[in-house]
Amino acid sequence: MTTWEYMTTPLLIHNTAAILNNWGKQGWELVQVVPGPEGGLVGYFKRPSGQGSANAGLGAAAQAAQQFGDA
Repeated sequence: MTTWEYMTTPLLIHNTAAILNNWGKQGWELVQVVPGPEGGLVGYFKRPSGQGSANAGLGAAAQAAQQFGDA
């Protein structure tokens, strides 16, 4: 049986494709996009567990924040 790990991230409208491609390269599959609690969009992702190192999503989120945040 496949087990999954999940991750959520804000999607910046002006850079959505780059953000989605970044997560896709790390094995994350977009499951759903919903409105965020403070506006904007939030992407929900999943991937089979064990495909990345522990807390890899946290490092990728920090990298994405530096790359796309405040732009």
